Amino acid sequence: MTLSENDITARDGAWFRYEGDDWQCYDALPPAIRRRMQEHAYDAWAVNAHILWRLFRRRHACSARAERALLNHFDRCEREERLAFDATHRAAHGAPLPHNAAGATVMRA
Repeated sequence: MTLSENDITARDGAWFRYEGDDWQCYDALPPAIRRRMQEHAYDAWAVNAHILWRLFRRRHACSARAERALLNHFDRCEREERLAFDATHRAAHGAPLPHNAAGATVMRA
């Protein structure tokens, strides 16, 4: 089974996934980023996260600020993805995504 067969959402139309070794990239990320990826409502794709981590580290010249920027980026992506899933669900079923209708939050450790 490929990843795309397991993911039945419209993520491919919203995001671009970089090729690479997911485990190697995941292991290269700081512990706080890895922990957040484990708690995320969607798969943040380790290769993409590692590319962004390196970019933010160069941009901010400080690992702590880069970490905060990447965590904020994950928050934005998570919100955008939930909104996109809700729009797709509304179009298909005429009702909001049940998670959004219930006002549910993402469960984190």
